[in-house]
Amino acid sequence: MRQIPDPTSTDERDVLGQYLDYQRETILLKTEGLTRKQLGQRIATSDLTLAGILYHLALNEEGWFEVHFGGLGPREDFTGIDWDADPEYEFRTALEKEPEWLRRRYREACNRGRQVVARAPSLDDQSAAPWQGKPFTLRWVILHLIEETARHAGHADLLREAIDGSVGE
Repeated sequence: MRQIPDPTSTDERDVLGQYLDYQRETILLKTEGLTRKQLGQRIATSDLTLAGILYHLALNEEGWFEVHFGGLGPREDFTGIDWDADPEYEFRTALEKEPEWLRRRYREACNRGRQVVARAPSLDDQSAAPWQGKPFTLRWVILHLIEETARHAGHADLLREAIDGSVGE
């Protein structure tokens, strides 16, 4: 269940986690109860689908928390992808996946991201792998994922409304 971030919290790590979790849960809410066909539905002005958003955000959670920040390799389903030749891989292949698999895959990626944050001694910890030639902090990763997830939550709002008329949070 989605929890509105606590306005009384003064712990930065806690507040950032609450905001990211709120956006994560919004994505899951917007995809709840839909069929594979519905998750693959597009609107006339975009190729985005709810299925693609789920898989893309799973890739982002893992890419930023595990691969770039943690220095681990990509998960099996993202290993060996030629991203230059197929930059829309996760959006395209998500259409072949079942709704519960996509939702579970995203939840698991989010849970692993939470574990990375919980294990880190400080939000100032530096990434294991650089991005654009420079290391970055855990704080930056969390803020980046809040932005990325919130942007796609807006897309999900429009897509869900086009699918079945559902609006609101």
